[in-house]
Amino acid sequence: MARGALVIGAAAVLAVAGCSSKSTDNGSGEGTGGGLTIAPLVQVDSQGKEVPSADTSTAADPAGDGKSTCAPETSIAMAGPLTGPNANLGLNIIRGVKLALDKHNKANAGCQVKLKEFDTEGNPQKASQVIDKILGDQSIVALIGPTFSGETKATGQRISDTGLLSLTPSATNVDLTKNGWKTFFRGLGNDGIQGPAVAKYLQGTGKYNKICVAQDNTDYGTGLAKSLTETLGASADPSCAVSVKEGDKDFSAAVSKLASAKPDAIFYAGYYAEAAPFVQQLRSGGVTATFISDDGTKDVEFVKQAGNASKDALLSCPCGPAPDQFAADYKALNGFDAGTYSTEGYDLTTIVLKGIAQGKVSRPDLVEFARSYDGQGVARHYKWDATGELSNALIWMYQVK
Repeated sequence: MARGALVIGAAAVLAVAGCSSKSTDNGSGEGTGGGLTIAPLVQVDSQGKEVPSADTSTAADPAGDGKSTCAPETSIAMAGPLTGPNANLGLNIIRGVKLALDKHNKANAGCQVKLKEFDTEGNPQKASQVIDKILGDQSIVALIGPTFSGETKATGQRISDTGLLSLTPSATNVDLTKNGWKTFFRGLGNDGIQGPAVAKYLQGTGKYNKICVAQDNTDYGTGLAKSLTETLGASADPSCAVSVKEGDKDFSAAVSKLASAKPDAIFYAGYYAEAAPFVQQLRSGGVTATFISDDGTKDVEFVKQAGNASKDALLSCPCGPAPDQFAADYKALNGFDAGTYSTEGYDLTTIVLKGIAQGKVSRPDLVEFARSYDGQGVARHYKWDATGELSNALIWMYQVK
């Protein structure tokens, strides 16, 4: 997430084939893309006001005291996109999960917790098939995921009915905690917090009197755009609002409309697979308005795919940046820089491991453990209310530079 005004240099339009290729395991995290990097800028509260970073020196350690014991088959599942156009968002998470498990298992010979990986590609239909496999595997005592809001919406009731603890590091649609699910806990702020916080932050800069809001057709994109637009009020010009579809690569109609509108900024609510070609085509079309997006776009693949067109982009995220030691440990184990949701994947896995260390090795016991949990993590403090929302959630702004 980034703060400040940006004027983005022009860049040639990325070839459609290049944009539509699937993300693979060859890049992730907050590292550089063409010399550019995504850097944390400021943390803000619900009113868009700057808040100092929390002290993470007391963050929970997944290694514990080294005395944990558990059954040999004890497993944690992770469900999310490990392949597909937005795979890096899932890969960031699972690498955080692996880091927590690696630290725990090295320190606890009597409890070697296994990781079972399930690829949803971020698709609700595929997630439904995957969830059935997870729920039927009694060795799995907790789930890190689902990852995206759409797949969480499609599977949440079945997960709750089965009694499996579900800790999402990334699904932010505000309605997810309004379904009465008993086992769902969100590990970061929702879009009902992010949208207004970002809107107020942008208004507070005094630089953006006219903002055009663009959104994709996912549960995530539509929900975030709605909360942002409502708070922006008159600053969000309805005459230049545009909608696109997940999977689109030709944004010529939207670019034409936005070029005519001449806004101060464009906020895109969606994922990096579309945001990258969108911002490239905006720059190619002569649109110089500040490009602002969200946690779905905040990934090094956005920078790599969009190239110089991504320079100075502002990216908001309820996800926390990686502290230095965490970042070093993460890269040493995984070979990749920590990225969006890496800290959340690590923290939520650590919470499960702390529960196991206290003898909470059944699905119901772990749900109750999470319900009463109150502790500091690498990304933030974790304590949930009765609906599974964090008691206090903040938003980060980042900038591509």
